[in-house]
Amino acid sequence: MTYAMARASKAYANIGAQTSVEAASPHRLIQLLYAGAIDRISRARGHMQRKDYAEKGQCISRAIDIIDSLRASLDKRHGHPLADNLENLYEYMCRRLLLASSTNDPALLDEVGGLLSELKTAWDSIPSDFHRGAPEVFDGTQQAQMMGA
Repeated sequence: MTYAMARASKAYANIGAQTSVEAASPHRLIQLLYAGAIDRISRARGHMQRKDYAEKGQCISRAIDIIDSLRASLDKRHGHPLADNLENLYEYMCRRLLLASSTNDPALLDEVGGLLSELKTAWDSIPSDFHRGAPEVFDGTQQAQMMGA
């Protein structure tokens, strides 16, 4: 593949990703954020193993940015403990990623990747009736039950 073709392919992929984000529901956006953070952690692990520390740092930094976006998306207006628990978990994950970066410990990356995978699995299991907002009969405890709280 020529350089020009590679650039065009990358630009096309970026446009496709941007379009999918712009057209995504709030539920789908959270799925994309989880998938993106998991991907960046996986990439960071590979860079760590290859001793490519600059790229490792960029991937970890991007994963932290994504987790911060997840934290910012929490709706804490209703005082549900699930939002507080998730906020604490996101803060913990960011601290563990910073430690992984400074110590080059892949086990810490695996820990955070595993936590994110569990959250993504729970998020993916939310019934489609809830994807654009709670049904009118929603009583507030159903979301906590779905998320394992």
